Amino acid sequence: MSNIVNSNRGPAFTHHGEYKVPGGKLVVADLVVDGGRIEQAMINGDFFLEPDEALADINHALTGLAADVSHSKLVKAVEAGLREDAVMFGFDAHAVATAVRRALGHSTTWADHEWEILEPVAYPISWNTALDEVLTRQVAAGKRKPTLRLWEWNEPAVVIGSFQSLSNEVDVEAAERHGVTVVRRISGGGAMFMESGNCVTYSLTVPATLVDGMSFADSYPFLDAWVMEALSELGVEARYVPLNDIATEQGKIGGAAQKRLAGGGLLHHVTMSYDIDAEKMMEVLRIGREKISDKGIASAKKRVDPLKRQTGNTAREDILEVMMSAFERKYGARRVHLDEETLAEARSLAEQKFQDPEWTARLP
Repeated sequence: MSNIVNSNRGPAFTHHGEYKVPGGKLVVADLVVDGGRIEQAMINGDFFLEPDEALADINHALTGLAADVSHSKLVKAVEAGLREDAVMFGFDAHAVATAVRRALGHSTTWADHEWEILEPVAYPISWNTALDEVLTRQVAAGKRKPTLRLWEWNEPAVVIGSFQSLSNEVDVEAAERHGVTVVRRISGGGAMFMESGNCVTYSLTVPATLVDGMSFADSYPFLDAWVMEALSELGVEARYVPLNDIATEQGKIGGAAQKRLAGGGLLHHVTMSYDIDAEKMMEVLRIGREKISDKGIASAKKRVDPLKRQTGNTAREDILEVMMSAFERKYGARRVHLDEETLAEARSLAEQKFQDPEWTARLP
């Protein structure tokens, strides 16, 4: 990886990592690693630190730590090692930990990976949820490059979060009356009402190293920075409303959800409304008063403000193309086709799990 380099500079540092604090300064970690431990550390960058001697405190705190040290232990070591009167400007212990983890190869950047895009191809909604799990496991195992996948489907659907109660979230009789397929996904978060052609949905399957040391709250906007740029190209100035809502001045347009697998893969997906039928959504979803109690609004219908209107009636297909092009430009991604073996694995998983009423109603 590009974050682990051999270097002849100075005292023959063997590992080099960099981290630019959002809105802050650059932190660089040059390390000598031997015998599974950090033998020497030199933290440097364009940050400010007082007094000067505090830099030696940081370097000393890192020396002797195991090369597989966790992000949290690095933070604690730096904070414990700093003298009481130390003041850090433009960086903090978390930034130092990230630079060190990058030097050690445990934390990566977007540029450390080759990215692929799977263009939208219509599959049953259960196949889409299954593909999320299959692709994430493949990325975690190193069998697939990190991937952006845009969903397509033909049937009206509701996709509920992993920890939601089916009966509390969905009016099953109304769903059956409207021909709505209900499936449960592997990530948390809220229910998504997804009529064919009326939503924009995508999944990012990435190595967990990309968000190493980040909180969930920080990882959401980090992973979606590219889509904010794409929306800006379309005249939509969007922002994150913690924890996982995407909104504009005109209202909420979508939400995100994540699942971090034990094997080191991370699934991040987003659904944004394009031209949603709010009346039908209100019939099918049980959106109660408690759900919107902190939103300061009287009707759940006002929570959804479609992209179609905010982009001046831009066709959904054109929005998808702008998104893929933005991702290509920002991360050097290339478009690929889904292989038959992966599709067969997803189809099998859909039949065994995501189409199984017991999975869908695991929280009745």
